[in-house]
Amino acid sequence: MTSVNIKAICQQAKIAALQLAQLSEADKNQLLLAMADQLEADTALILAGNAKDMAAGREKQLAEAMLDRLLLTEERIKTLANAVRYIAALPDPVGQIRQMAPRPNGIQVGKMRIPLGVIAMIYEARPNVTADAGALCLKSGNAVILRGGREALQSSLAIAASLHIAMAEQGINPAAISVIPDPDRALLLELLQQKDSVDLVIPRGGEGLIHFVSDNSKIPVIQHYKGICHLYVDKAADLDKAMALLLNGKTQRPGVCNSLETLLVHKDIAPEFLALVSAAFEEKQVEVFACDLSLPYFTGASKADDTQFDTEYLRLAMSVKTVADYDEAVAHIQRHSSGHTEVICTQDISTAQRFLKQINSAVVMVNASSRFSDGGELGLGAEIGISTSKLHAYGPMGLESLTTEKYIVIGDGQTR
Repeated sequence: MTSVNIKAICQQAKIAALQLAQLSEADKNQLLLAMADQLEADTALILAGNAKDMAAGREKQLAEAMLDRLLLTEERIKTLANAVRYIAALPDPVGQIRQMAPRPNGIQVGKMRIPLGVIAMIYEARPNVTADAGALCLKSGNAVILRGGREALQSSLAIAASLHIAMAEQGINPAAISVIPDPDRALLLELLQQKDSVDLVIPRGGEGLIHFVSDNSKIPVIQHYKGICHLYVDKAADLDKAMALLLNGKTQRPGVCNSLETLLVHKDIAPEFLALVSAAFEEKQVEVFACDLSLPYFTGASKADDTQFDTEYLRLAMSVKTVADYDEAVAHIQRHSSGHTEVICTQDISTAQRFLKQINSAVVMVNASSRFSDGGELGLGAEIGISTSKLHAYGPMGLESLTTEKYIVIGDGQTR
């Protein structure tokens, strides 16, 4: 029987959130810089914890994509620390006032940004979430409760212990970053019921985890089920640019949600372009599932059935379809998109503008790699998650997405 008291953890986090909400921007930045330094100082301890997780993961025969997300190295820990420093350098959204305007009766009405309160992060083999979420929540004045999967538990505990050292030195309540030390599913269910203490749940992981959290939570959930990202190569594309976008989007790091899963090619350039793709994919050992029109260009490709275009591979595999025109490409994306990221490669400005207006995924790109669909690359520092539901936040979530707005009214004795 577990001795973890979920209700008490959530109540303590709520108390800590009240302290964080009162910190000045300078105090928060000083704390974040100290946390970044501490992460680098504790590299050996963090790597030791991660080594335990990696050994257990290999023993359980986790998929390569999950092992890649789980792995920490000295370089990745430096990247984590630098992301925390970047967050410290970002403008603090808390307390920002906008739309301050007078009413006819003389009162001034505006909106002020405030923290959400307590965020619960539910994630799997992503130990970097511990530092990213901790830093983003602290800068935005929120406490965070971290419930990682069994796969990343030792890594998460080691990172949190490092962050707590810096927090203690600054007099910050350690409950502001709490790690659930037991991955028992019953504790997760209990956490999802704590609507009196927790304001928002953000799950990061596989589609099954996100469905489980959404189906069982009494707390609002930010959803991102999967990332089926498309690249459409238009008839007016620069084929060298298109190949660069394709290979970067598919082969640089195939196990992440902003990697490409479907390639759409205009029929007018399909013969030339798919011949290039076939040679490159053979060299990179990318498995291909192709439509009838695309199949002849590939050696050893499989015929794609319709379900293939709804598949998030997260490995060196890709669906390929030749389309008759731009309209067919857009219709295909609108039918199969998961709302994550879509890319067009074209030199036709009017076609690019149509694509930006017609495609309503969280991130829409023209002549840029889908791998830029990331909080750090989009200028957010780090991201706490990616939302593919349109309410509250849409796309990679940074500091502003972890705040909301309240109305403020300034008067001089007016009564109604």
